[in-house]
Amino acid sequence: MPQIIILPHVEYCPEGTVIEAETGVSVCDALLTHGIAIEHACEKSCACTTCHVIVREGFDSLNEAEEKEEDLLDKAWGLEPNSRLSCQAIVDEADLTIEIPKYTINHAKEGH
Repeated sequence: MPQIIILPHVEYCPEGTVIEAETGVSVCDALLTHGIAIEHACEKSCACTTCHVIVREGFDSLNEAEEKEEDLLDKAWGLEPNSRLSCQAIVDEADLTIEIPKYTINHAKEGH
C-alpha cells in the first residue's frame, strides 16, 4: 500500500504525518479517511480550488490532470508546476509527499 507523507501544516496537520492510502482513491479521500480535514468546498466535484495540494514527490505517478482541473488550478493560491486538486489526483502504487498550501480561496470559510 502506498504511503502519503503530509508535510506540516499549521491548521490541518501541525506535526506532519504519514498515512497509508489505497490505490485508486483520490488524495483528498485518503486524507479525509485518516482524519486530515482538508477543505473541499465543492464536495470533490472539481468545481473549486480549496483542496489544492503541491505534490513534492511522486507527481508523475498520479493520473494526468484533465483540462477542467488545470483551468481551476490557474486560480489556486500558491500554484506551482506540481500542483493538483487533491479530489482529482488518484493514488497509484508510488509513495507521495504532499504539501497543503497555507491559504485557499474559500469565501464561505472567510465569512464573505
